[in-house]
Amino acid sequence: MKDYPWYEIVEGRELYQGDILTSCPLILPPPAIEAGIKVDVDVIEYDVIVMSQSCDLIQNKLELVLVCPIWGLSEFEVKNPSSKDSKMKESLRRGSLPGYHLLNKCELDGFEKEYSVVDFRSVFSVSFNFLETLAEQRGKRLRLLPPYREHLSQAFARFFMRVGLPVDIPPFG
Repeated sequence: MKDYPWYEIVEGRELYQGDILTSCPLILPPPAIEAGIKVDVDVIEYDVIVMSQSCDLIQNKLELVLVCPIWGLSEFEVKNPSSKDSKMKESLRRGSLPGYHLLNKCELDGFEKEYSVVDFRSVFSVSFNFLETLAEQRGKRLRLLPPYREHLSQAFARFFMRVGLPVDIPPFG
């Protein structure tokens, strides 16, 4: 079977879907904002993965870029204790937990990392220009490669296209 690497190391301003940026500052607005009134906001930092489509990024068609937090599996287990169970990990691996997506560990020299979990339940929009500058400032970073990048995109789409029915067909048996 042919080897299909999961990641490559890139640097510079150019962003693609699947780029992983460490310590990305994200703005959390307050619960209420009145027009014309200055407000204080909280700034948090997450490692994030770019979710906007590469074609839109390359052609500079966006002002805002979608990103999702990405957690190491051990950190994810601390935040979600039920995920320590081997059955839950297997559900995560199989893609049966639609709010999350599991990425393989990375073994590239200097960029080693454990399995990672992308959190689709927390989506942020970040200024394209800001993110390009941040990418350049961070230097070398990981980029998820095809077909794993498309697999991530498909899982993201499945999460957002879910439809809850008011009355479902009852189970058989």
